[in-house]
Amino acid sequence: MDRKRLKYTIAGITAIILALPAFSAGKEEALIEMPKTYPAKYDSNYIKQIKPIYKSVGKDEVIYVALDMLKGTNGEFSRNAILGNNLSGRAVKIEFRDLGTINPDYAKFDALGWKKNKQLFIYINPRHKDAPPGALAALLSHEALHQDEFNSLAEETYAWTMEASVWYEISKLYPESNDEIHPLVVRENMLKKLFERGGYSNKYIKKTVMSNEGYKNLPSTSPGFEDL
Repeated sequence: MDRKRLKYTIAGITAIILALPAFSAGKEEALIEMPKTYPAKYDSNYIKQIKPIYKSVGKDEVIYVALDMLKGTNGEFSRNAILGNNLSGRAVKIEFRDLGTINPDYAKFDALGWKKNKQLFIYINPRHKDAPPGALAALLSHEALHQDEFNSLAEETYAWTMEASVWYEISKLYPESNDEIHPLVVRENMLKKLFERGGYSNKYIKKTVMSNEGYKNLPSTSPGFEDL
C-alpha cells in the first residue's frame, strides 16, 4: 500500500460496537481479569509497561492496547501518526465522547475526527467503550489518515482500504479479536471480504465508498490523495 502523507478531517467517521472489559479485585491484592478480547500478552503487568508510551493520547486502557496491537501491521504508520508523527507534530488526543454535544447531527456517528487550533482529536461514541481493542485498532488506523479540513472520495477509499488491510492482519495475529457477535466485527469482516474479493486491493471498497450517501458531496480527490 502506497504511504502518502497523512490527512485529517472532521468527516472521518466509522462504525463500531463491542463488549465492556470486566474487572475483578482480590481482597489483599488487586487482581485484574483481562477482557477475553485482549490478546493473552496484554495482562496487567504488560499494560502497566506500555502505558507511558500511550498516555499522551488519553486515559483509556483499551486505546493503549489497540494502539499497541498496530505494531508490526500496515497500521504502524497510523500508530506513529497518532503518537505525533502527523501534520500537527503533536500526539492525537483520543477519547470516548457524546458526539451529540458537539453537534446534534453527530449524535449517531461512531467516531469523529476534530481539529481545534493545532490539536487533533479522535472522538469515539461512548457506546463503543466496550469495543475489542483489535477492532478499535482497525478503526484508529483509518481515522489517523485524516489530518486536515480536506476530504475526498480518494482519501476515504484509501482510509477504508487501510482499515480493511489492518483488520485482515489483526484477525490472523489476534484471533480473539474476531468476536463475531459485535456489530463492529461484523462490519470489519465485511470490509475484509471486499478486500479479499478485490485481490487484496481497493477494487470493491472503492465501489462501496463511491455509492455511500454520506460521501456524495465529496470531491474526487484532495491534497495528498490525488489518485482515485
